[in-house]
Amino acid sequence: MLTVRFDRLGLRPGDRVLDVGAGFGRHVFECTRRGAIAVALDPSPEEVAQTRATVAAMVDAGEIDAGAFGGVLRGDATRLPFADGTFDVVITSEVLEHITDDTAAIAEMVRVLRPGGRFAATVPARLPETINWRLSADYHAPAAVGGHVRIYSAVELRSKLRAAGLELERSHRAHALHSPYWWLRCAVGPNNDDHPLVQRYRRLLEREIIEQPRSLAIAEQVLAPVLGKSIVHYATKAST
Repeated sequence: MLTVRFDRLGLRPGDRVLDVGAGFGRHVFECTRRGAIAVALDPSPEEVAQTRATVAAMVDAGEIDAGAFGGVLRGDATRLPFADGTFDVVITSEVLEHITDDTAAIAEMVRVLRPGGRFAATVPARLPETINWRLSADYHAPAAVGGHVRIYSAVELRSKLRAAGLELERSHRAHALHSPYWWLRCAVGPNNDDHPLVQRYRRLLEREIIEQPRSLAIAEQVLAPVLGKSIVHYATKAST
């Protein structure tokens, strides 16, 4: 399930891409399939190990060229281990809301992006996220260890991106069908995975992702501008 739209990002074959907070690698896998050289960075040893295993499986299956994958490493978004201007594209998806010093993290991502390079950041949209916080204190920090530490307004995030030297271009909402799912989870307890309503809704989302029925695609397209759980910002680093 991709949050970033790669046609809007302008990804090109051969681009050097860094995905900060890559998780299990959903965006870096798509980058690699499109011919980019992607590096996945995440603080979680479990997710780094899983991404490496998936990369190996994709290489074995002939889905990607082993020499074209940039690597998977564990690291801190506020102290990236790369030289200035290393990458053509930087992606960070559903990460900044977890980082206490998000300003430092954004500055680091922009530092390693070359002048004129493209940037995409996704965070939870304000309204769906506010409902989650109000429904359950266990959804976010401090009760949820490593959980969300803030709710972004559109103005706040745009201001921080501009202050770091990015020229904002466009934005959109995504994952409308996921907002009610998380409201339901927060209502019954975010850790109550066995609740029958949660399981039923999860099957609907799995059908959306795997089978991609037209009816759910239309519902997502219609509802995303209002209910989309994530907001995605695209930008370019100012040329020097």
